[in-house]
Amino acid sequence: MRLFLCGDVMLGRGIDQILPDPCPPGLHEAFVVSARTYVELAESAHGPINWPVDLRYVWGDALPELERRRPDARIVNLETAITRSDDWQPKGINYRVSPENARSLRAARIDCCVLANNHVLDWGGAGLSETLSTLDSLQIGHAGAGNDAAQARAPAVLDLGAKGRVLVFSFATETSGVPPDWAAGAGKAGVNLLPDLSDAMADRVLGQIEGLARPNDIVVASIHWGANWGYGIPADQQRFARRLVDGGVSIVHGHSSHHPRAIETYRQRLILHGCGDFVNDYEGISGKEQYRADLALMYLPELDTRDGRLLSLTLVPLRLRNFRLQHASPADAGWLAQMLDRESRKYGTSVAPGTDGALTCGDGRRSGRT
Repeated sequence: MRLFLCGDVMLGRGIDQILPDPCPPGLHEAFVVSARTYVELAESAHGPINWPVDLRYVWGDALPELERRRPDARIVNLETAITRSDDWQPKGINYRVSPENARSLRAARIDCCVLANNHVLDWGGAGLSETLSTLDSLQIGHAGAGNDAAQARAPAVLDLGAKGRVLVFSFATETSGVPPDWAAGAGKAGVNLLPDLSDAMADRVLGQIEGLARPNDIVVASIHWGANWGYGIPADQQRFARRLVDGGVSIVHGHSSHHPRAIETYRQRLILHGCGDFVNDYEGISGKEQYRADLALMYLPELDTRDGRLLSLTLVPLRLRNFRLQHASPADAGWLAQMLDRESRKYGTSVAPGTDGALTCGDGRRSGRT
């Protein structure tokens, strides 16, 4: 079984404005009052965008890569509310994409959006409710947020026929910027918020998974955690991820950082500590250039369906220009390979350029593929 995973997909603000049916552009930020300002910043950096664009535009070169590599399921962290609600929350930055423009997710044939993150409730309970109903109408699975705690905890179940099922559980922590009062409760809409990363909490999560998973299910634990910048992996995050793997999780899909972080293979299972942003409207904004947040990765793990063991991991490097994903240049792909190899070797994984513009992963303690 091959999956496609990526980090944060942020279709709001400037991205929403260039699509065919945007929300009103007004914002409630300290320095920017119109989402169209983000379009102007991108155009000042890399030239004009002939907008409105079609629904496939932002995915750019990711689409032919997906067709060529043929993943069985496509899973993203949707860090944007799908709504025209005006119930904005006073938290500094609010992302929303119109329900009409959210059809861009269908244009990329996304199968599942994880929602436990720090932007899904940017436009209040009404915005969350519209997000859930829109994804349902688009027939896109979702996990991590709901109208009550039971719905927020429930996994998305992706039935892949003869290849089996993928269960996608979605969690968030306060370290990613999720307000504590966003936690879903009995009769209270919200996100599936982990109060801590203790062993006891990991065991509680594993108990929930055990109650729902069947033999040979592939289980993905998608977690929004950690700071936006920097390569350090907190010890409690690594310990929590490994405990989930010890309990039968096939992939820990971490995100929140604006740039990719270390990749770990533990007991022949995949831990992505931070996938980085995939689609955003940060183009033209200066600061933190050393992290190259303009570069993005497609993560394509291939798994043994009998036990969830990682057979191989292919990474496709991309860059965002004019709000559109493009193939990374050889120099940019080389920079990503070098950075990921440096950071991932700390966790026993190596990263090297492949033969077709992609990167491949292996055991950092010896030669060979994962």
